[in-house]
Amino acid sequence: MSTINGQNQTAQGNNSPIAVASSKQSLPAPKSVDSQSVLRRLQSELMALMMSGDSGISAFPEEDNIFCWKGTITGSQDTVFQGTEYKLSLCFPTDYPFKSPKVKFETFCFHPNVDVHGNICLDILQDKWSSAYDVRTILLSIQSLLGEPNISSPLNTQAAQLWSNQEEYRKMVEKLYKPPNA
Repeated sequence: MSTINGQNQTAQGNNSPIAVASSKQSLPAPKSVDSQSVLRRLQSELMALMMSGDSGISAFPEEDNIFCWKGTITGSQDTVFQGTEYKLSLCFPTDYPFKSPKVKFETFCFHPNVDVHGNICLDILQDKWSSAYDVRTILLSIQSLLGEPNISSPLNTQAAQLWSNQEEYRKMVEKLYKPPNA
């Protein structure tokens, strides 16, 4: 018999330290995020994005709402999207970063993984989301997706079919994105 915290304990029966410890265990509480920690996380991501110096991506909160951002990406060099610029909306849930933000193209984008409503088919925004991702990662991933679409999972079948003929695809993009008065 041993004494733990002033109580006699035996190695057998319900009074053993092992039995006492296991009877007090409970399931872990579901992850919850308080609004202040989400606010701090988004403010930190904003500062990191502003300081990153990444070319062709930017995002800022919309007016006074830190949960709604407007982003911009430009098409990468040596892709059919070179010279194009796209506006995006990013809406962060109250349980961010445990749930991904809703990201949509606000500017029309003729792309295999973007539908006519601006919805984006990108795994990190859906089933491959991780709380390690941030706004910078999202914008860089979308910028990369422009030049390297997943044509096996298209939202825009016309764009996916045309993608294999880059010359024709480039003509379509130039036609759709021709600057006004050009």
